Amino acid sequence: MKLHDLKPAKGGKNKARKRVGRGYGSGDGKLAGRGRDGQNSRSGGGVRPGFEGGQMPLFRRLPKRGFTNIFAKQYAELNVEILNRFNDGDVITPEVLFEAGICKKSKAKDGIKFLGNGELEKKVTVKAHKFTKGAEDKITEAGGKAEVI
Repeated sequence: MKLHDLKPAKGGKNKARKRVGRGYGSGDGKLAGRGRDGQNSRSGGGVRPGFEGGQMPLFRRLPKRGFTNIFAKQYAELNVEILNRFNDGDVITPEVLFEAGICKKSKAKDGIKFLGNGELEKKVTVKAHKFTKGAEDKITEAGGKAEVI
């Protein structure tokens, strides 16, 4: 089989879009499936999302709760068990973690925080922005170092 032999599967994705308002013979001519009159028959017609015909909309009827703290920090949270992927004596920085695909830069806007979940068998030096007490203890117990950047 060559590239020029390829065809879409029968009934596959190559369905032509419906062209409305192109004469009676097309099956959707004259009024183009919009009906005869009213707001939705006009160009630019229709109502905004959430509009309920003047009735108080649902999103305004429901009580509002909580708030968004604009000063909240967004850390990528990782458990110490993830460090077992590395070799003994490695220095692990945020850049190393990004390159290894362990966490994404977009998740770590304000840095990386290590949590104390799991077991650590490797002796590594970890440089991160925050450590929980448990994470710090596990890293030092394994013979490594936890350094705050």
